Amino acid sequence: MPKAYWIGHVTVDDPAAYDAYRQANAAAFAKYGARFLVRGGAQQVVEGQIRPRSVVIEFADLETALACYRSPEYQAALALRQPCSIADLAIVEGWESA
Repeated sequence: MPKAYWIGHVTVDDPAAYDAYRQANAAAFAKYGARFLVRGGAQQVVEGQIRPRSVVIEFADLETALACYRSPEYQAALALRQPCSIADLAIVEGWESA
């Protein structure tokens, strides 16, 4: 079964409020075994347009990634993020070679 990923691109309008979201999302990510692969590091956009902050989070599979997003723990954290940032987020199934 392939892994799955949250791929997010975020514009943060209030860094202090966004930090409260980061602290709150830790419970959901721990519960669902999330692993950060990218978390707001330096980036260079070489094609198209993208938000200033990129995030990639790995999960065991698509079902787990979706369950995390829909969980009460993450929804509580999301309520903290939405007033202080704008995000584009996709939950994507990974690819397994044969």
